[in-house]
Amino acid sequence: MDTMTVTKVASSLCGALLVFLLVGWAASGIYSVGGHGEAAYVIDTGATEGGAEEEAGPSFDEVLASADPEKGAKVFKKCAACHKLEVGENATGPYLAGVVGRPVAGVDGFGYSDAMQAHGGEWTPEALNEFLTKPAAAVPGTAMGFAGLPKIGDRADLVAYLQTIGG
Repeated sequence: MDTMTVTKVASSLCGALLVFLLVGWAASGIYSVGGHGEAAYVIDTGATEGGAEEEAGPSFDEVLASADPEKGAKVFKKCAACHKLEVGENATGPYLAGVVGRPVAGVDGFGYSDAMQAHGGEWTPEALNEFLTKPAAAVPGTAMGFAGLPKIGDRADLVAYLQTIGG
């Protein structure tokens, strides 16, 4: 190759690099890639900054005192896909007869997750309320795939129903 050809190739590569750099510079000028700035004006929503506490409703004990076991039987239909009420009749989940007052992971012969076995404690009405709100949050690593019961009334009715099922 002669010097003129080498010069043409080198200048072509430099020209192509210059075009790519200029296109990138123009694109960043046209399209903003930075974050959002401050709001031009603030809308007062009446909320305080930081995490405002949820409005305190009635406690679980108060709701449980007026809970309806018959409504709890209807709520239990969501549980019946994986749990049985007869003693010794395990399904995907352990049987729930006599669950109120029973030790956590206390059904012999059922294969509990390591997280549930390590959790310990007893299934008091308050513990059931916490667990049924969102099982994965109450016992991280639990094998129970149920999303939870968001309504405190449904949880109280269910616990009242489970209290009537002896074991």
